Order: sequence, then C-alpha cells, then structure tokens
Amino acid sequence: MKLVIQIPCLNERATLPGTLAALPTSVDGFDEVEVIVVDDGSTDGTAEVARQHGAHVVRLHGHQGLARAFMAGLAIAVERGADVIVNTDADNQYDAAAIPALARPILDDAADMVIGARPVGTISHFSPTKRLLQRAGSWLVRTVSGAAVADAPSGFRAVSRDAALRLNVFGRFTYTLETVIQAGLNDLRVASIPVRVNPPTRPSRLFRSNVGYALRGARTIAIVFMLYRPAEVFATLAGLALFPGLALGVRYLVLMDLGEGRGHTQSLVACAILCVSGVFFATAAVLAHLLAVNRQLLEELRYLVWSARASRKQHDNPPSTKLV
Repeated sequence: MKLVIQIPCLNERATLPGTLAALPTSVDGFDEVEVIVVDDGSTDGTAEVARQHGAHVVRLHGHQGLARAFMAGLAIAVERGADVIVNTDADNQYDAAAIPALARPILDDAADMVIGARPVGTISHFSPTKRLLQRAGSWLVRTVSGAAVADAPSGFRAVSRDAALRLNVFGRFTYTLETVIQAGLNDLRVASIPVRVNPPTRPSRLFRSNVGYALRGARTIAIVFMLYRPAEVFATLAGLALFPGLALGVRYLVLMDLGEGRGHTQSLVACAILCVSGVFFATAAVLAHLLAVNRQLLEELRYLVWSARASRKQHDNPPSTKLV
C-alpha cells in the first residue's frame, strides 16, 4: 500500500520547508509514503526547495489555479501508484499529525473521501464573519450533496485511488466545495474527522474578502448542482410555473361559470404565460436528463481510460520534475 501526500504550491519558498518537515515519513498500514509538490507557476524557487527536501515535483505550465493544481496532483499520484492520496496546504495550516487518522477510514473501507474538520468556532484568527460563512457554506454543501461533511471548505483531505479517478473539477478557483458535492451526488462515501490547525504563517491568498469568497462559493455550488442534477432543477422550475398557471386557469373558469369572468382576463393571460413557461421547463428537464445520462457515460469512459493509463504508468520511473 502506498500513501501519497500532495501539496499544491504557489510561491511558497518561505513556508514549504516547515510544512515538509512536519509530514510523517511512515504511516501505519502503508508500505511507502511519498510527497508530491505541485508547483503552480511559482517564481520564487519553490520547486528547488521542494526537491531539496526530497519531494517529487510536478510543475504546471504557468499559473493555472488551485483547482487545476489539485487535479494535476491527483493524476500524478495515481500514476505513481498511490492507494490513498492526502492533500494538504503549503502554509502548514493543518496539523500533519492527523494524516494517519485521515487515511484510516479509507484503509478500513469505511469511506472514499475523508475531510479534516477544523475547530472553526475556536480558531482565534478566524473573524466572526468568517466563522459564520464557514458554517453556512458547510450546511449548504451538506444540503445539496447529502454528504456528511462538517467543514466543506477544508483542504485537508484524503481520497482513495478509485475516488481520485472519478473526481472532476470544472472551475479554477478552488476544488474544496466542488469535489465534496460531486462525491456526494455520485454516491461516494464522505466522512469527516476533527483535526487541529497550526498558527497562521501568512495571510490567505485564495480570496480578498469573506463576502467575495462566499459569493464565489455559492456560484460554485449552484454550477455543480446544475451539472449533476439538471433534471431536478428544471423540473422544479416547471412545477413552480405550471401549478400557479393551472390554478389561475381554474380560477378563471370558475369565475366564468359564475358569470363573473369579465374583468379577469389578466388571469387568463397570466395562466397562458405560466403554462407555456412550465411546458418549456418540463421539456428542458427531459433534455437535461438525457444530457446528464450522456455525461455519466463520458465520465465512466474517462474513468476507465484514466485507470488504464495510470496502471500502465504505475511502474514507470518518471523524472523528478514533470511539466503538465
């Protein structure tokens, strides 16, 4: 069994040595532990520092964003024979001593993805607004995905090899919310365990404001839900249009029967508009369902191709630096 710890990095020369030094060199249940640093276009010598500390370096062409760096790390980790992949941050935010606990549910075949839940309510450098948004975001992700996750924005997580092969990230901003929702909607088993955090080593560079992060997170949740449950979205819109439209139509007919229909033609117009809209959304729901089925087939094909490709490369010995 092989454990790969991956770290997406952008200009982390100052913080990376401490992060790498804290990582375990052996973990119970694994014969091998390897560290991969994904250099997302750093210009400060991050790759050289990573190599000096014995990490395998994956260098991206330019700055592609955290989400793509995360996915690139998963791809290389799978190709290098990982059975479990742990993702952590380069700023040493998360307590590396929790890595064995993160991996354990996957080893025990009790989960496909394990999220490290930070003690958000007691982290001193989190503002009240950030704490509120973290809790609200996690609640929304649980509601949308059905996954039992306590801290959805946490980047400290473990995934099985099979889960890594099935994950897709469509945005460039962040992978945290998108992968949890995707896992939940695809019936992957998601678990959470409490983890500790270290004092901050630098300000967060992912977002400029809490409100901006919340808005982008809400947008991500909406887009991912639309991708994986489009028929439900359009069917709901169809119902919201058809039922009021039919109610207005019945009301107008009743008034006509009572001889009071004159003066209520606006109800008839509203009925027609709502019913036409409802039929449109219902048609869109059928088409969305067909497209979703096609997407599922393509994802399964992607999974099989990627799995076969990774199996072929598993026993290769790639160079210490790879451009992707």
